[in-house]
Amino acid sequence: MVNDLNQKMEAFGRLLNIMDELREKCPWDKKQTFESLRMLTLEESYELSDAILKNDQSEIKEEIGDLFLHLVFYSKMGEEIDSFDVSDCLQSICEKLIRRHPHIYGDVKVKDAEEVKKNWEQIKLGEGKKSVLSGVPNSLPSLIKAYRIQEKTSQVGFDWENSAQVWEKVEEELAEFKEEMQRDESLERKEEEFGDLIFSLVNFARFQGINAENALEKVNQKFTKRFQYLENKAGDNLTKMTLEEMNILWDEAKRQ
Repeated sequence: MVNDLNQKMEAFGRLLNIMDELREKCPWDKKQTFESLRMLTLEESYELSDAILKNDQSEIKEEIGDLFLHLVFYSKMGEEIDSFDVSDCLQSICEKLIRRHPHIYGDVKVKDAEEVKKNWEQIKLGEGKKSVLSGVPNSLPSLIKAYRIQEKTSQVGFDWENSAQVWEKVEEELAEFKEEMQRDESLERKEEEFGDLIFSLVNFARFQGINAENALEKVNQKFTKRFQYLENKAGDNLTKMTLEEMNILWDEAKRQ
């Protein structure tokens, strides 16, 4: 284990040294700012997410490395303006982990993972957080944000008692959405009711242990794969085909 730790420290030190050199000598790396890297970091995060969904271990390893580079990059820029360095970042997260795991580093007793999550949220509020929702970034994709909002509020007891109650809510929201559609009300009202329906479906999925974001993305990938099969089979005739002809190829794709 000592050798493994030394190898890990050596690899991390190598990355830090390379970052120092790039920041000093590479024109592209020298001109980067926190703002210019932001969108690239989001892209790398999504690439890691894609690799995880594909369960491609080699790709996961590569994407984790890309994210490490970005974190080291931000730390280097913080060091340059005497704000923080990588040591400050690592010490900060170490202290936070110790503080929020009193069942490991203190004398608190817990019975399961759910109790750990509840303690985590309570400790955060004790640290001065104004809301249990303060840790949910505004820029999260809406489906993920809905899941995280529901998950966090459940940790302080604001939740349904069972999935049957949640399904009743889904049916209620579906009925309200249908009613708005029949009334032919404004787009704003339809959008609001549709949003309520999606939110309730995300909640039901959470009760079933389903991650709504992952579920939808897998469907996206499945649809894309089948439609591209259809495109390849149809070739230049795609835009000339009837829907019935397309459906024949679609069913063929489903059988593959």
